[in-house]
Amino acid sequence: MAETDIPNASTKIANRAKDVPWYNPDIGNKLGDSARELLETYSKIPADEVEEHVYKIRDEAWNIFPYPCIGGFRFLDLAISLSPHYQTILHRLKTNNETFLDLGCCFGQELRKVASDGAPQANLYGSDLRPEFFTLGYKLFLDKSTLTSTFIAGDIFDPLSPLSVLDGKIDIIYAGSFLHLFGYEEQVEVCKRIVKLFKEKEGCLLVGRQAGNLVAGERIHRTNESERMYRHNVESFKKMWEEVGEATGTKWRVEGGVDYS
Repeated sequence: MAETDIPNASTKIANRAKDVPWYNPDIGNKLGDSARELLETYSKIPADEVEEHVYKIRDEAWNIFPYPCIGGFRFLDLAISLSPHYQTILHRLKTNNETFLDLGCCFGQELRKVASDGAPQANLYGSDLRPEFFTLGYKLFLDKSTLTSTFIAGDIFDPLSPLSVLDGKIDIIYAGSFLHLFGYEEQVEVCKRIVKLFKEKEGCLLVGRQAGNLVAGERIHRTNESERMYRHNVESFKKMWEEVGEATGTKWRVEGGVDYS
C-alpha cells in the first residue's frame, strides 16, 4: 500500500497511532556503529542498555509528533558525518572559531556528533519548531548539565521568531531532512531565510540531505495529504539556488548527488 493511500491517515497521525508505514516497532539495523559509539562514549550509556534507552526516548518523541524520521529511527543516522565536507566542517569549527547551526535539529543528534568530535560547544546552535524535542535530546544524550550549546525554538517562516537572534552570525548550517517538508515556493522562502542567517562573507557553507526524486516535482506530503512537498533532483536543486541567489544578491556553488539507500 502506498503511503498516500493510507485510510484515515490524518486521524491516525492526530492520535499518534503506530499502525502507519513509517513506524518501525523494531530498531533492526538502524543503530549503527556511529550512533552506538556516540551513546556509549559521549553519553556514557552502558552498551547493554543502549537499545532500551533509544526505544524509550523514541516513543516519547512519537507522542509529541509522529515524524517519519522518529518512527523509522532515522535520527540515529548521524548523517552529517557521512557528508564529504564533514572533515572540513570540523576543521573550520575547531581552528577558525566559526559558528554552526543544526536547522530542524529534532533531538540535536547531529550537533552532538559535531561536539563529540571536538568542535567548541559554545559555537554550536540547534533550532527546531518543537522545543519538546530539545528536552528529549538532553534525555537521549544525558548531557543537560554538560552541553553548553544553545537551542532555539522557532518557526523558520516567522520573521519575528527567536531564530532571528542568529541573523548574520552563522558560518555553517546543516539542514538535514528539512527542505523536502515543503512545497517549492516555501523552499525558496526557507532558503532565503537561511541566507539571512549566514554572515555576509564568502565561504559560508550549507550541507544536508533531503528526500528527492529522479524526476523533480511536487508530491503528496507523506504525513499530511492536504499538503504538498517538492522533491528535487540535482538539476532542479541547482536551479532553485540560482533563484535564491538572484533574490538575495548572493551567489552559490551547488554540489549534489543521489543516494539510493
